Amino acid sequence: MVKAIDNRRVRKNLPIVPEGATQRRSDRDTLARLWPYLWTYKWRVVAALSFMICAKLANVGVPLLLKNLVDRLAPNASSPQALLVVPVGLLVAYGLLRLSTSVFTELRELVFAKATEGAARSISLQVFSHLHALSLRFHLERQTGGMTRDIERGTRAVHSLISYSLYSIVPTLIEVTLVLSLLAVKFDMAFAWITLSALVVYIAFTVTVTTWRTRYRREMNELDSKAHTRAIDSLLNYETVKYFNNEAFESHRYDEALERLRRAGVKSQQTLSLLNAGQQTIIAVGLIAMLWRATEGVVAGRMTVGDLVMVNAFMIQLYIPLNFLGVIYREIKQSLTDLDKMFTLMLREREVADAPDARPLLLKGHGVQAAPSVRFDHVHFAYDPARPILHDVSFEIPAGQTVAVVGPSGSGKSTLARLLYRFYDVQQGRITVHGHDVQGLTQDSLRRAIGIVPQDTVLFNDTVAYNIAYGRPEATREEVEQAARAARIHDFITSTPGGYGTMVGERGLKLSGGEKQRVAIARTLLKNPPILVFDEATSALDSANERAIQAELAAVAQGKTVLVIAHRLSTIVNAHEILVMEHGRIIERGTHPLLLGANGRYAQMWRLQQAGEHGQGQLGPQG
Repeated sequence: MVKAIDNRRVRKNLPIVPEGATQRRSDRDTLARLWPYLWTYKWRVVAALSFMICAKLANVGVPLLLKNLVDRLAPNASSPQALLVVPVGLLVAYGLLRLSTSVFTELRELVFAKATEGAARSISLQVFSHLHALSLRFHLERQTGGMTRDIERGTRAVHSLISYSLYSIVPTLIEVTLVLSLLAVKFDMAFAWITLSALVVYIAFTVTVTTWRTRYRREMNELDSKAHTRAIDSLLNYETVKYFNNEAFESHRYDEALERLRRAGVKSQQTLSLLNAGQQTIIAVGLIAMLWRATEGVVAGRMTVGDLVMVNAFMIQLYIPLNFLGVIYREIKQSLTDLDKMFTLMLREREVADAPDARPLLLKGHGVQAAPSVRFDHVHFAYDPARPILHDVSFEIPAGQTVAVVGPSGSGKSTLARLLYRFYDVQQGRITVHGHDVQGLTQDSLRRAIGIVPQDTVLFNDTVAYNIAYGRPEATREEVEQAARAARIHDFITSTPGGYGTMVGERGLKLSGGEKQRVAIARTLLKNPPILVFDEATSALDSANERAIQAELAAVAQGKTVLVIAHRLSTIVNAHEILVMEHGRIIERGTHPLLLGANGRYAQMWRLQQAGEHGQGQLGPQG
């Protein structure tokens, strides 16, 4: 419920940022985007503000009591009884006020903690969901290390922003207003003007210098993200680094990034020292002016010693939080910058989005999902306008039949699967499933109807059982094992010490290529969709396992609509139709016998592969 409210409120009046675009918005815009998340917890916001005001009223009352206590203890006190009774009462009241300040402060933080944590959770979840909704193009171009760093800093920024603004800036402003009012009413306006002048100079200096040095902090963050990205990228490609003995090269590249980060950090610290020195100078001048004025009043008889103590206590209470204003302001500015980066991710436009009137794909027939027909109708497509991939591609996969696509690398075969999944939208022509244009269907219903075994299998860093069950998370253990048997990997799994609880490692690197591919086949078989896409589904398998799994796949494909993308022609000889692609065009089509009889490009590929397999068979004994 909260998530739905957040989505509606946050997106209602906000611009959409096209993919690839970056735009730095004002701090006010960033705060406006954050506010709806907090306002979801209205009563907590109001209660926290009330407790904060009570805490500041109690805090301002402390110097007033201190003044009365000092004056009562003066040598000219009226009676010995007063010297005993009155100070005791004032001391008790003083202690109660001090305690009240702490109690109200803790109540404020206790009440508002749920709002802070809830807002951070809602924002993080929405960013996570939106990143999954963005197009494949975005994820192919992203820098994982830098992006995760931005999300991490953005989530932390929610806590920092609320902490510094609600717990530091706003209370200090309330206290300054109360103190200035008291000084102006109780004494002459000079005290208020001195205090106000010192505060104005202090704040102006702090804001000016902090704004100037924010660029150094922003540069540090950018360099930190680059260094983190470089480290993550190198560690993810650990094997490649080892293959080419480039550990020293990677360390040198990382050290270059760290050196730039170090120089930016030193510059940031130098400017921070300048800021702190200037702040202390302004505080010292203001404090001296106030105490000089108060001392002069005591000597002239206009003020008591208690008044002098009260003024000094007020100044200390004001300048202690102001002493950290530079740090607080810098952190608030940095938190706003970090939060804006995360909001920018959330506002990235989806390249592939459901149409407003998109409808779900319904394939029910006699209680089960009926296999639909799939049609590519004069499809033109290019990832980059300067380099077209598909040229006027038209073919149909009749319901319940298998169509195979073959051709050299780069001919556009895998692009067909990406377009069918709607990872991208075609520039011209259309793709239909069950007679419906896929751009008029909801992506969720379309993808639920399709299962794919990709050419490059990537697994989650979790157990074998988790990765197989990912095809249908609600599946039972028996169904998972049945899918593993069909993919000819059950015996291997049970032979390992951990069985189905064996961890596969980052991206499945603890498994061989063939084992990963069989896990991918198992999870697709477990999903059991009416449309299947096999993109080189058995390319990493040995001949014996390939023949066994091909038989299983053929049995599973019965009654389903199947698109097979293959290099090895022996795996698709039984397809209902074979398409030969070259340079993004279909140059031949027909059954296996028909294409061999035509003696064209397919026949040539067949002869080359047969000769290659025969040659490999002869090479084995000689080796």
